[in-house]
Amino acid sequence: MSFKQSYAALPNELSSHRGFARVFRPGHLTFGFIAPLESYPETPGPTLADHTTMAQKVDEAGFSAIWLRDVPFYDPHFGDVAQVLDPLVYAGYLAAVTRNIAIGTAGIVLPLRDPLIVAKQAASVDQLLGGRLILGLAGGDRPIEYPAFGVEFDSRADRFRDALAVLRAATEQDWPTFTSLFHGQLTGNLDLIPKPLAPRLPTLVVGMAGQTPAWIAEHTDGMIGYLNDPIRVPSIVSQWHQASAGKPFKPYGYGTFFDLDPEPNAPLQQGRVMRAGRNTLIDLWLRQQDQGVSHVALNFKPQRRPASEVIDELGEYVLPHFPSHVPAGV
Repeated sequence: MSFKQSYAALPNELSSHRGFARVFRPGHLTFGFIAPLESYPETPGPTLADHTTMAQKVDEAGFSAIWLRDVPFYDPHFGDVAQVLDPLVYAGYLAAVTRNIAIGTAGIVLPLRDPLIVAKQAASVDQLLGGRLILGLAGGDRPIEYPAFGVEFDSRADRFRDALAVLRAATEQDWPTFTSLFHGQLTGNLDLIPKPLAPRLPTLVVGMAGQTPAWIAEHTDGMIGYLNDPIRVPSIVSQWHQASAGKPFKPYGYGTFFDLDPEPNAPLQQGRVMRAGRNTLIDLWLRQQDQGVSHVALNFKPQRRPASEVIDELGEYVLPHFPSHVPAGV
């Protein structure tokens, strides 16, 4: 049985969410980019010189999503500060300069943030975006950051589960009630405003956040993994499908460092960076679409060519094979 035949459509409460419906549909693969939208292979951070123009460029070209990482500090041992700007602040800015593209977080390090503040920020940004925010959440992979927040690194998995329950209660319930293990409580006498534009915010786990695939499938709307080896994709997706079997459509996608070879037929090189020519990659991604991959998010950091040039090539030759979805009523 094919992937397309074995999975239902989007959950009813997310079918009207512009962002989720643009990026995810059973049996189809879409493309997005992990900010910053520039090449910076030799430095830990980008210039952000043309970030507004580049965001508008990928929006107008028809790509499905821009993903924003949560990196509060520069750790020289890690060597990458993502888009520099806070992801939810930056998402609010992108709301004013883009029209259709989904804006996702990949992902908010939930154990280091107050979940009620995240709920307020995320719902506010979703309103500004007209329902285009996808809330990707992570457990954090930089132990050095945890002492700065007064949080035990080994508690992050428990804190993640607790904070997600708080966030969902606050954004999905009117006059919510909950008691948190690590935060506070609400007893039905306060209501968080605004609420998300759609019935609820879509939540994805980025990485594993210390959780099992079964827990992620039960409590969230999908996952975005990190890809180091394309050969492992079929087994990873198969495990995810087993964990999410019998549930509404739960997409699997991945993010990867990316370097587009100028030779269209250049073979795929093994390693941490997905490096190949466009024709080779089209064949790879068509196979992965059949295997059940719903989304690929490309990270330009190791890109040796100008990002603008690469986006033009992907838009002309790759995007027609993997178009973004146009949600009903948009």
